[in-house]
Amino acid sequence: MRTGITSLPLHGGHAPAWLFGRMVGLSGAIAEAVADEHGRDGFLRRISDPHWFQAFSCAIGFDWHSSGTTTTTCGALKIALSKNDIGIKVAGGKGAASRKTISEIEASGLADKKISELQYASRMSAKVDNSCVQDGYQLYHHAFIFTEKGYWAVVQQGMNDSFARRYQWLSDNVRGFVDEPHNAISCDARTDGALDMTAKESSDAQRISVDLVKGRPENLMKFFSRQRTLADFNCPHLHMPAHHPVCLSEMNARDIEFLRKAYEFQPKNYEELVSLAGMGPKKIRALALISDLVYGARPSWRDPVKYSFAHGGKDGFPYPVDKEVYDSSIRTLRDAIDAAKVGQKERLGAIKRLEQFIN
Repeated sequence: MRTGITSLPLHGGHAPAWLFGRMVGLSGAIAEAVADEHGRDGFLRRISDPHWFQAFSCAIGFDWHSSGTTTTTCGALKIALSKNDIGIKVAGGKGAASRKTISEIEASGLADKKISELQYASRMSAKVDNSCVQDGYQLYHHAFIFTEKGYWAVVQQGMNDSFARRYQWLSDNVRGFVDEPHNAISCDARTDGALDMTAKESSDAQRISVDLVKGRPENLMKFFSRQRTLADFNCPHLHMPAHHPVCLSEMNARDIEFLRKAYEFQPKNYEELVSLAGMGPKKIRALALISDLVYGARPSWRDPVKYSFAHGGKDGFPYPVDKEVYDSSIRTLRDAIDAAKVGQKERLGAIKRLEQFIN
């Protein structure tokens, strides 16, 4: 289950080299201490939780609302865990580094079956956040954290013009990649008309999307056989992008060829359909619109945001502060810092930053 999404305002600049070097050392020491105390799976549960991740970032050197928290924290952790062999590895990263995730998983030395499963999880978590949850954020960072036993967590991030949105997953809680994988989503801004094809409300639209593709391509194309406008449909809620193909003439040869290949494949369920190469945001949206407009199977047009900030708002918006979770995050980090193999200066600095985070 994806365990968190956090949106942060964007600020320019980079972490200075002297600070980043200390982040590498402290993040590795904390990770080792947490893994020793709570196990490798325990570390994955924490790094995939938005509360703990935010506090962890602050402890290693960030202000609570700093831009670059996700990318720099994951980058520092990746370097640290490549040096400290504690049975946890990080693949991927920001930009071009994210495209190396698959090859880095392959180079992990795990059994072929585990490698294949981890690679599938990496691809699907990124595809779902880019294509099935159409919230206006384009992914540019994908960190895949995994253990030798094949358990994994994902920390990835998307960006729009003003904010970066964090998406977090945990393998233990994934019932299905398109079956409400979110556990906690944090964002200061909500997106009007966001399409969420992973929501329970979208289950009928998922089923009809699969049925449409499993039918002959000619039957699907007939829905685009003439120019249609929004006035043709009785749709209670429809949010359209700036441009969307609404007639057959606007469907290019690649789209039509994909429909034929998908028909030949005959996907068993929506996850199989989404996993097909070539099934991107445009086709997922088009099938959702047909399911809605023609068959009345309305998908979820609600932004799956649940949280703002790391531990809720003092005013109760968008949810009350969870004191138990808040205290647990801080307590675990305090214990880890106390046990971390770092100097007294670094230890005191981390505790001081945690105090600032709490206050």
